[in-house]
Amino acid sequence: CACPTACAKSILCWLACCVCCFVLSIAHLTRQVRSVYKVTYKDTKGNQQVVIGKEGDNLLDLAHENNIELEGACGGALACSTCHLIVDPEFHNKLPPPEEEELDMLDLAAGLTKTSRLGCQIILRPGLENIAVTLPSETSDARGAA
Repeated sequence: CACPTACAKSILCWLACCVCCFVLSIAHLTRQVRSVYKVTYKDTKGNQQVVIGKEGDNLLDLAHENNIELEGACGGALACSTCHLIVDPEFHNKLPPPEEEELDMLDLAAGLTKTSRLGCQIILRPGLENIAVTLPSETSDARGAA
């Protein structure tokens, strides 16, 4: 242990320093572990698929990784509305408010509801454990429409 407060004359001081360094190392390692979240994707027919995501994942990428048919034509660049999802009401208020760009894209979404959000903008974070979303029955891609 290389603690500058360790006294070479005292074994207890040295031991305390080693314990302190060990605790700090464990604390550092646990901060690097991302939390795991269960996400339920539902379709309008009542079918559902439960997948596991990690803190920081967005619901568009998570859907693609798990072969869920959520288009995302712009690749998550916030330039279309094809990753439109309907968030279950109990989770909608736990999401941060949408930015203006997301609201602009949602205006183009088919089947818009009060709890509609774009999957590319829903980032898994504390409070969203067991989030459930529904894929709308239709999507529209109005990019480039005049």
